[in-house]
Amino acid sequence: MFKFIHCADLHIDSPLWGLSEKTDAPVEELRLATRRAFDNLVETALSEKVDFVVIAGDVFDGDWPDYSTGLFLNARLAALGQAGIRVAMVSGNHDAESQISRRLTLPPNAKLLSTARPETMVWDDLGVAIHGQGFPERDVRDNLVPAYPHPRPGYFNIGLLHCSVDGLSGHETYAPCKLDDLINKGYDYWALGHIHKHQVLHTRPYVVYSGNLQGRHIRETGAKGAVLVTVDDHNAAVQFRELDVIRWELAMVDLSEVDKPRDFADRVAAAIESVAVKHPHMPMMVRIELVGATALHGELMADPESWRSEAENIAGTRAPGRLWVEDVKFRTTSPPRPRTPLQEDALTELFGTIERVSADQEFLDTFLADVKRYQGQIGSDAVHQREAVRLNNVGDVKALLPDAQALLYHIIHQGGSPR
Repeated sequence: MFKFIHCADLHIDSPLWGLSEKTDAPVEELRLATRRAFDNLVETALSEKVDFVVIAGDVFDGDWPDYSTGLFLNARLAALGQAGIRVAMVSGNHDAESQISRRLTLPPNAKLLSTARPETMVWDDLGVAIHGQGFPERDVRDNLVPAYPHPRPGYFNIGLLHCSVDGLSGHETYAPCKLDDLINKGYDYWALGHIHKHQVLHTRPYVVYSGNLQGRHIRETGAKGAVLVTVDDHNAAVQFRELDVIRWELAMVDLSEVDKPRDFADRVAAAIESVAVKHPHMPMMVRIELVGATALHGELMADPESWRSEAENIAGTRAPGRLWVEDVKFRTTSPPRPRTPLQEDALTELFGTIERVSADQEFLDTFLADVKRYQGQIGSDAVHQREAVRLNNVGDVKALLPDAQALLYHIIHQGGSPR
């Protein structure tokens, strides 16, 4: 029997996005999050007494000039080596950009497999053969699997690969392959990297994405970590281990049928508490999304900054010191409302005009060109960068029309202008 850890996408020293303007955010924890997650992996490897670790690419995060990133990696790999734990690695698309990865000399217990062609490492004492090839450059668009060697008879064969299987969404397609390509290769376990969400694509043989060690932005929500694999008589048992130190979560606030600010506060508080209770001892970065058909929609559109501040304030009181709001997104709609005859006439004429221009391609093209000029003028203003909606094409303009109608309804209904 032997044990190993499969990890990938460490992105050591990659920044966590979206919180730099938060004056109360845990800056030091954010800066060191990817390192602390890798520390957790090393500690897990030592406590579980694994025999080796495989890393399926993207150890680094592009061409970082700070060589201390490489020194940190080597120190932790050496700590594994002192415990007799070996390491096999392949480079990914981000590693191919890194000057550090090209110049770094690894400790004796760690081996970076070839980028020129598939290379096989054989550990006779364990009965293990590891086959892998790294990225020589960022844009690898060819299927690398066919060139991988046949499995070694009598050994537990592991394929180590940074790739996109069957076009899984969320990441650019590099080294694309089919699931059948991997299954039919005859290996016992495929240790994959590149997709940042942990997934078991197949069993017997196992085809596994470990996911990344540490979420870095709101598109990387939920638990992050690595896979502990126990092999007994060629039968593998797979266990996901959480190793992240900061958790990203999405709090959906359903404002359907809400028409009072007090109800707004209650709904936000309930959504935040439901997220906070999932991770009672872990720092969290939360995005609040306001959804649903609500009578408050016009007010939300008229003064988003006040409502954003209120949501952030409510969140801060529910888990002080360990929960920070990354952003508040407004996805609500306006429910049908009765109108007075005067309002009906005004709104019918106004909304009719909006509907007519929405079908006028010449008007939309001109309007978009004007907006793009203004966007260029305010591009350097940090406040506007946060609050302004960026319009890139006519489709973006049309998508905003329902919100424009709701805001205009609110202005007319209130008999004034937005605050």
